[in-house]
Amino acid sequence: MALKFGMGMRTLKQFMINPMDETVQFIQDRFTGPLPDTALVLGSGFGEIGDGLEGSTAIQTVKIPHWPVSTVHGHRGRLVLGRIGGEPVLALQGRVHYYEGYGIQDVVFPIRVLGRLGIRKLILTNAAGGIRPDFRPGDLMLITDHINFMGTNPLIGPNEETWGPRFPDMSTAYEPEYIALAEAGAGEVGVKVQKGVLAGMCGPSYETAAEIRMLKRLGADAVTMSTIPETITAVHMGMRVLGISFISNFATGVSSRRLSHNEVQDTARKYHSSFKKLVQAATQRISRHS
Repeated sequence: MALKFGMGMRTLKQFMINPMDETVQFIQDRFTGPLPDTALVLGSGFGEIGDGLEGSTAIQTVKIPHWPVSTVHGHRGRLVLGRIGGEPVLALQGRVHYYEGYGIQDVVFPIRVLGRLGIRKLILTNAAGGIRPDFRPGDLMLITDHINFMGTNPLIGPNEETWGPRFPDMSTAYEPEYIALAEAGAGEVGVKVQKGVLAGMCGPSYETAAEIRMLKRLGADAVTMSTIPETITAVHMGMRVLGISFISNFATGVSSRRLSHNEVQDTARKYHSSFKKLVQAATQRISRHS
């Protein structure tokens, strides 16, 4: 759906609003009844959490009109409606990334659709490289803030006022109340969590050691190739966001290991249980929260 801007509001409507109407209607026709106000986006290696939803119904995203298709191994490509601990939730198994060649508007198109479907509570997950010296693969980090080094912003171009303001405030992009709820939930299920700042780089090459040293000096604790455009879009549409990073590997230069996507997936499988417990505990509490 290669979205293009720079030609005025008519272009925004032609390339985004009209296709989105069709997408939203397609999903509403297949998920009958009221939809929840809470959604999950499950990153690399954690799509299986969506398989475990109670009483679930799923749509393959390749069948949804205008929905961008992930080309990355480990991203399942399903939109699932179900329950976690009795609480209703929509779960997106997999996402698309800027580095796949999609325009940034395509990358955040699913988030826009979720907003149009009535989602107001969004839990974003990702795999990230640990920058902070005390981080180890398998650690879980609640995102407190971010640094956008992806070279773009999903709000560039004409603004649709019905979605959100031209200049949205990002001072609490990651909802402090949700962070507190996630911490409480982690304590109850016996999962240790950290908190920190997430940096975003566009990828797909892993960062150089010099880039990691730069990010560390700027205050980043972990680095990823996703999530940040989604957060910006969600905040623009009035959603409240919890971000969870799974530290899948040491960032370049933090250890002598060479990096690979296989390592990310292997670490996700190894520590899947603790991540699943945290996501479930956080989702239950956020879904019940007004």
